[in-house]
Amino acid sequence: MRIVYLHACEIPSVFANGVHVMRMCDAFADAGHDITLYAATGNVSAEDVHAYYGTRNRFPVRIFGTPRVPVLGLWIRAWRIRRAVRRSGAVDLVYGRDLYALLAAAGLAPLVYETHLLRPRRGQRALERVLFRLPGLIRVVTVTQALARDYLRTVPRLRRPGGPEVVSVPDCADLPAATGTTATLPGRPDALKVGYVGHLYPGRGIDVVFDLAASLPEADFHLVGGTDEDLAHWRGRPRTPNVYFHGHLPPAELHPYYRAFDLVLAPYQRRVAVAGGMGDISRWISPMKLFEYMAHGKAIIASDLPVLREVLTDGVNCLLCRPEDVAAWTAAVRRLADAPEERAALGETAERVLSGEYTWRARVDRVLPRSDGASARGGA
Repeated sequence: MRIVYLHACEIPSVFANGVHVMRMCDAFADAGHDITLYAATGNVSAEDVHAYYGTRNRFPVRIFGTPRVPVLGLWIRAWRIRRAVRRSGAVDLVYGRDLYALLAAAGLAPLVYETHLLRPRRGQRALERVLFRLPGLIRVVTVTQALARDYLRTVPRLRRPGGPEVVSVPDCADLPAATGTTATLPGRPDALKVGYVGHLYPGRGIDVVFDLAASLPEADFHLVGGTDEDLAHWRGRPRTPNVYFHGHLPPAELHPYYRAFDLVLAPYQRRVAVAGGMGDISRWISPMKLFEYMAHGKAIIASDLPVLREVLTDGVNCLLCRPEDVAAWTAAVRRLADAPEERAALGETAERVLSGEYTWRARVDRVLPRSDGASARGGA
């Protein structure tokens, strides 16, 4: 099948949405589809976008900048993309997260819309309502069951017979190579190495990490990720000497760090910001880094949020703690520090769950419309 993927944000970039989109396109290619990505101009320098993300396939990536005209510039870009898609030949499916480009592409092929949050702006919600009325929109993909339920609750069109099918399919990860290098981390060679990978926005629990480091001076804490602005903010905060920042790394270079950690943290708070530190996605979050932790067989300590329980089970593939309860987090780290067998068991179970349910290749089969036309509204 010939598929075009429409993405509104930058490729390459420091943001998780770029990783998600490139992983999905890679998996479409793995499944034998002819995939082309249309994205916006990148915000980081990379000579080879495929090497930066570590993709297995070298699918085409077409970059379209947005003219500096408020709102109108987004429509100009969208129609330029439509013209480019038409000139490229017949298309079997248009898939994407770009509202403007999806609307402009109406009529070229059936549409699938993927969304990771309820749109916060009135104008965006108005565009969604138009998209949901298009006869060519055949499926809406959400990343969590909670988000699917909220869309079905707030958008009557999605509950009506004949409307687009709504399915929830979590984020995923690829299993790493069986062998590979392990990062040499600063700090004490014999100290417990506690890792965090991800952004440093409000709600990501960096304060919890700082408090844990103060409570556990015998362990070293390593944070990988963050924009320059966020790194400057956190590096300027008082902290104990057992906290190490590693900054943003290309996604292809993260595997050695995962291998180096003894256990990993996902301390998401009850309010979680998106890129830029704005908004709140805690109700619907499906963090890719969580799945990457699982893929690497790491013992995970995560926040006990309802949406994370869609994937995590306390004491089975992770330990869960109340987001704000630093004492509970401290106890959990100490418990796993003293029990390497439990760390290994939690990590092995997490990896097994990931390999059976949450690979990018499996996600492709779940997001694509089914040929039998059966409905799975709100299903996982």
